[in-house]
Amino acid sequence: MTELNITHDPAQRSWVASANRPDHDFPLQNLPWGVFAVSGDRPRVGVAIGDQILDIAAANSAGFFTQSAKVAADAAAGDALNALMALGGSACSALRRQVFEMLVEGDGVAAVRARAQSAQLLLPAGAVEMGLPCKIEGFTDFLTSVDHLSRARRSTHPQNPVPEAFYHLPLAYNSRASSVRASGHNVVRPNGQSKAGDGAMYFGPATALDFELELGALVATGNPLGSPIPVRTAGGHVFGYCLLNDWSARDIQRWETTPLGPFLGKNFCTVISPWVVSAEALAPFRVPARPRGMGEPATLPYLHDREDSLSGGLDLQLQAWLTSERMRARDLAPVRVTTTNLRHLYWTFAQMIAHHTSNGCDLRTGDLIGSGTVSGPDLESRGCLAEFQEPLHLPDGSTRQWLLDGDELVFRARASKPGCASIGFGECRSMVLPALPWPVGG
Repeated sequence: MTELNITHDPAQRSWVASANRPDHDFPLQNLPWGVFAVSGDRPRVGVAIGDQILDIAAANSAGFFTQSAKVAADAAAGDALNALMALGGSACSALRRQVFEMLVEGDGVAAVRARAQSAQLLLPAGAVEMGLPCKIEGFTDFLTSVDHLSRARRSTHPQNPVPEAFYHLPLAYNSRASSVRASGHNVVRPNGQSKAGDGAMYFGPATALDFELELGALVATGNPLGSPIPVRTAGGHVFGYCLLNDWSARDIQRWETTPLGPFLGKNFCTVISPWVVSAEALAPFRVPARPRGMGEPATLPYLHDREDSLSGGLDLQLQAWLTSERMRARDLAPVRVTTTNLRHLYWTFAQMIAHHTSNGCDLRTGDLIGSGTVSGPDLESRGCLAEFQEPLHLPDGSTRQWLLDGDELVFRARASKPGCASIGFGECRSMVLPALPWPVGG
């Protein structure tokens, strides 16, 4: 488990003024990683600080990094984070520490030099294009919210909304890494096969398009095939976290899921936030894992670790906001659809990774692990529209049971705790576009 250090100190301020605003997602204590490009140039690695981006390659060329931080900066010289992630925690932590020393307010040598060279080292975040932070090698999406299951399945499985297996293991399916995109990518309504209420079969645009508010974990170092990762060390295999919208076509999903699980109802697009908040930055917000309730089975030994039970959860508030095309035309404010917290999840990310590899499956640097829909016990914490029994009312006078073309979803997340600097994730934004005519291309 990551120890707290000077980079977590809430009293520390940055000479980048915007980073000191209490409402900003990217203070000095955050320093998330991402990949950006300027005017069509080759993408490169950067660190967010306030409304600016520190160019790691430029700082490296200027001689700011030494020893293991220099090794890490050299690994970050490409157009993705994979090589940096593959170095593991100590090298990435060393680079984070020296970036902190560059950006902290004061008369330290690195900070004085960096401030003097700020024109060469920093770029306005609004002047760049953000891309995927790394090459996504694989994508496994879990189902870890008992509140999501009990609400989303009560109409289709009223006698057994939560299957027995859920209480014994983190359920998951393998989705499609090739269709993961960065925030700002607009999802095209998928075509698919389904069954109408009258029993008729049809193929066409999905009629029950939904979002799923999730957190994604990106794998730093993997494991050899045949060598499982135990819960006690699984947290060390996570580089950092991002927001994740697991777009879902519920009508397609319902028809295809039995007997092999989700396929075309899920794999058409997944959108993630471009900034990766490191596991180290989130260390102050570790909380106990969700305790097992009365009558719920004890966790099997291979999924239990005392340290993970005490601090394997995250106190992270997540929100989903929606605007319709008509709302934007009338300049109406977005509607908050969901406010939930990651601490409600039944399984921790360490347990997800341990179970994923328990049969010897190998994870690789850049693998994306989805938490599944993050829902809580209250109605305001419903993490997708499938959990709504009543339509959602919008200020333009319309209602939603499912998403319409032109609807835009924005996810945000924030970790806050007394005595700590509050940090955020930026946005995960995506709009629904109309389905393409079929057959495509004639």
